[in-house]
Amino acid sequence: MDSTGAAGLVNVVDVEATCWAGSPPPCEVSEIIEVGLTVVDPAAGERLARHRILVRPARSAVSAFCTELTGLTQAEVDQGVTFAEACRLLAAEHRAGARPWASWGDYDRNQFTRQCRATRTPYPFSHRHTNAKAAFTEAYGLRKRPGMAQALEIAGLPLEGRHHRGEDDAWNIASLVLHLAERGAWPTPAEHLVRKDRKD
Repeated sequence: MDSTGAAGLVNVVDVEATCWAGSPPPCEVSEIIEVGLTVVDPAAGERLARHRILVRPARSAVSAFCTELTGLTQAEVDQGVTFAEACRLLAAEHRAGARPWASWGDYDRNQFTRQCRATRTPYPFSHRHTNAKAAFTEAYGLRKRPGMAQALEIAGLPLEGRHHRGEDDAWNIASLVLHLAERGAWPTPAEHLVRKDRKD
C-alpha cells in the first residue's frame, strides 16, 4: 500500500439525501442521510468491500416522498451519526482523503461540498474524483448521459439490490466502474493525478 491510498484502489460513493416531491418545507434544506461506499480494485476487476454510513439530519426531516424513494425512514436515520462524524469516518476508516474516488455524476461531490461548507466540516475526500457517468457516456459514444439503471442495461449488467439506496447504488456503480476498466476506459492512478493537476 502506497502513501496515496492503496495501490490503485478506488472508493465508489453514492449518497442519499432528504428530498421532497416539491420545494423543501420552510427552514429545511437537503441533507445527506446515507453514504454508500464500495471499494474497488479496477486492475484486478474486483469489488473488495461495501460500507454504509447512516447520517442523522440536523436541519431537515425525512419526508414520505423520501421514504418511498429510498426506503429510509426518520426513525432509521435518527440512529445515524452526525454529518461531521460521517466525514471523520470516511477520512479515518475509508481513506477518503487518500484514494481516488468516483460517483455517478457530480451530485454527490457537489452535495458534500455544499454541506461541508454550510457546517464548516472538513471536506473528507481527495480531489481525484471521476464522474463515472461522464466516463461511461464517452466510452459508449452516447449523446445523452444515462442514469445508473439505464447504464447497467446498456452494459448488460444486473441491478443488484434497491435503486436509490446508497449502499446498493454504490455497489452497482462499482460494477460499472469495473466494466469500464475492463474496456480500458477507466483512468489509471497516474491519470487520476493528471486530472487533479489540470483541475487545480
